[in-house]
Parts: sequence; C-alpha cells; structure tokens
Amino acid sequence: MKRKIKLLPIALFILFYFLLHAYAWSGLQIYSDKPLLELSFWLVISWITLSLIYAIKRIKSSGMDYFFKFSTHAFLILICIELVFVAVLIPGDIYRLITQQPRNLYWVEFASLLAVVTLFLFIHGIVKGKYAYRVIKHTLYFDDLPESFDGFTITQISDVHAGSFNNPKAIQKGIDLINKQQSDLFVFTGDLVNNKASEIVPWLSYFSQIKAPYGQFSILGNHDYGDYVRWDNQANKSANLQQLKDYHKALGYRLLLDEQVEIVKNNEKIILAGVENWGKGFGERGDLKKALHKVASNSFIILLSHDPSHWEEQVKNYPTKIQLTLSGHTHGMQFGLEALGIKWSPVKYRYPHWAGIKKDNNRYLNINRGFGFLGFSGRIGIWPEITVVTLKKPPHLPG
Repeated sequence: MKRKIKLLPIALFILFYFLLHAYAWSGLQIYSDKPLLELSFWLVISWITLSLIYAIKRIKSSGMDYFFKFSTHAFLILICIELVFVAVLIPGDIYRLITQQPRNLYWVEFASLLAVVTLFLFIHGIVKGKYAYRVIKHTLYFDDLPESFDGFTITQISDVHAGSFNNPKAIQKGIDLINKQQSDLFVFTGDLVNNKASEIVPWLSYFSQIKAPYGQFSILGNHDYGDYVRWDNQANKSANLQQLKDYHKALGYRLLLDEQVEIVKNNEKIILAGVENWGKGFGERGDLKKALHKVASNSFIILLSHDPSHWEEQVKNYPTKIQLTLSGHTHGMQFGLEALGIKWSPVKYRYPHWAGIKKDNNRYLNINRGFGFLGFSGRIGIWPEITVVTLKKPPHLPG
C-alpha cells in the first residue's frame, strides 16, 4: 500500500510532464505540422529528460559536475519556457472553443514571444544575475540596546556555496562591496560550501580580505556537514567537517558552535551567539540552551542561526529574549520578483517569510538572500545580497 502511495505522485508527474509537452507542441503546430519538425521536437525533449535522469543517478559518484549542471539547467529552462508558453496559450484556446474559431496565429506568436523573453531572462540570470550583488540596509530600533551600541553596524552575508563559483573577478567585486560598508562587525550565517571543505580553498584569499573592527564571526549551515554526498566511511566525513572548521579559522572567522561571545564597547556589551544548523527537515543539530548558557536574562542578544525555521520553532518564543536573529538558507530560491511593491518567490510555499526583516513577539529576524548560488547556476529577480543592519535606540520624543 505504501509503495502505491509513493508511486502515485511519480505517475501524476509523468502524466503532467507528457501532457505539457504535447499541449506545447499542439500550439507550435500552427507554424508547421511537418513530421520532421515534430520528430525533432520530441527527440530534444527525450534527450533532455534522459540526460537529467542519468545526471541524477550518477550524482553520488560524480557530484554536481558540468554534465549535471548542463542537464539540470536544460531541463529547468525547458520546463519554464513551456509553462509560460502554455499559460498564455490556454486562455486563447478557451476563447476559441467558446467562439468555435480556429487557433489565432497572433495569440500563439504572443505566447512564443513571452517564451523567448523567459529564455533571455534565464540567460541573463546565468551570465550576470548570479553576481549582481546588492547591498540591502535595515535600521532596527531597540529600547534595551546599550547606549554605546547606538548606531552599531553589522554586515551579514550567507550561503556562499563556494563550490559553485567560477568567476574570480566577480567574487572580488563582491568582497570589495562588503568591505566598502565599513561595518563594526561582520557575520557569516552558514553554507560556506556545497558539500566538501576543499571547495573553499580557491577562494580563501578572497574571503579572508573581509575585516571588521569588532571581528568576523561565522556559523555552519546544512550543506557544511557533507550530508549530501557519498563518503567512503564516517571517518572521512568527520575529517572533512574538521577541515572546514579549520578553514573558517584560516579565513579569520570565529566559528560559533552552540556558543557565545561578548562584544564589548565602552564597558558595555552585547552577546553574539551562534548555533549549529537547526532546520526543520534539514537536521536539528543546534542547541540554543547550550549557546546561551549563563547568559543573563536582561542581555542584548544577537543570534546567528542558519535556517529561519529555527526562529519560528524555538527562538521567537524562547524564555530568554533574543532581540535579533540573523539567518539565510532560503536563497529566495534564486528566482522571483521584487519590484513595484510585489515580493514573490516560489520559496514562499516552503517558508512564508523567506527574505528580509520580520518582527514577532518584539523580536526581529533577518533572512539574507544569499551571497552565492546552488543548483541553478544563476539568479533571476532575487539578487545576491550583502545585508547591513544598523542597531539604534528609539528617538526620544519631546515631553
């Protein structure tokens, strides 16, 4: 019975996949219905599909190599282009069924135009978008912020995913933009690599350039533990994690593993705590109680926690008030729209709040959209982010 339940969504997807292509072809037939063109169409579909299946099958042994990236990108672009084409085609077909008229060539051409625009958006996202760094600034007000930290600035980046990088010049541009912010404190909120510690080696000289007067601090993300690649044995996996921790030190970052440090200014202090990855469905390793051990209940606390589901599940209602949590993880799915008052990404169906500031129970969460990229080697509408948070005391009102 369980096997049938598992097979049902697979069967439904295969049916949807076939019907999508068949309907797309029915629209394209208005240009030409020659058998050779139809054969070519289905050969391309078959080739992309089989390439994807083979790439997924060998990922454990070969990782996300160029063949995997090419196959997954070709599949993603194909599906998105066809979905756009079909979404425009359907209203026109409904109208022609009602009016009993033949399919309108101009309507199909309009659908084709939007499909071509979609293709160019993907090309731009792959070539330029993934390195189109944006600085996003937030000013947050806290009644209990120590006076000495009024105006204190924090630069945050997250989700570097160094194994995906291939453009040193673009990375240097991002590093320069981080240092240009001249923040008091720098924090990195996890996922330095995709799977293996060695991925950061070519980029050590870049990210080690990041400096801040009050230090550079970091945590681990779900990808840093090596859970998504096959290891010969547990010892090798553990050695990889230890090597990654050593690389954090080589970068000049203080890695916080369920622990805290005091940031002191003019004899006043705030607490900076960091937990190992705690994510609903992504490994619940972090121990918040341990990270805040012996912290006074009236302390001003900033928490680094990679996965924002940790804030929803534990942090926002934790007995000890944690004024600000800095997270990442979602990437904004690297695809969406943030313009004209619209903020949308498919990732919202997994994380209702997936980027930027959220306030609940008088506590703040910021989700960074990520510095790097993973899976899809690009970004469309959701650009790589450098966050600058300014801590402020509320202005005193006269009288």
